[in-house]
Amino acid sequence: MALNRVMTVDDDRFDQLAYRRILKKTNAEIDLLPFQYATEALEYLKSPTRQPVDVILLDINMPRMDGFEFLEAAKTELENQIVIMVTTSMDPQDRSRAETFAPVRGYFSKPLTTDDISVIDRLVSQH
Repeated sequence: MALNRVMTVDDDRFDQLAYRRILKKTNAEIDLLPFQYATEALEYLKSPTRQPVDVILLDINMPRMDGFEFLEAAKTELENQIVIMVTTSMDPQDRSRAETFAPVRGYFSKPLTTDDISVIDRLVSQH
């Protein structure tokens, strides 16, 4: 499995628990870096001592800074990074907007399934 370290950026605690459950189910050794706020995730990415991550699972609708604002603010930090948008939004404009950002390689509905994780793992291994 190519997924070893995954950053999750989602303000919903239940969704964070769901990410942990499904990712640990597919790889018990996976290292998770959960962030409740995009501002905190951005601080981490800007840190010179940060550990690299294989993929960022990013929610769209969050307080303080939403997923799109995060993508704008972290353009430099997201070079050569894979971002997967994970959302409950059924708005086709959200999907279209997400696809305008180079790091965004996928758009999935919550909750993620083991099949979704397999697709994400393949995207990471091809990167």
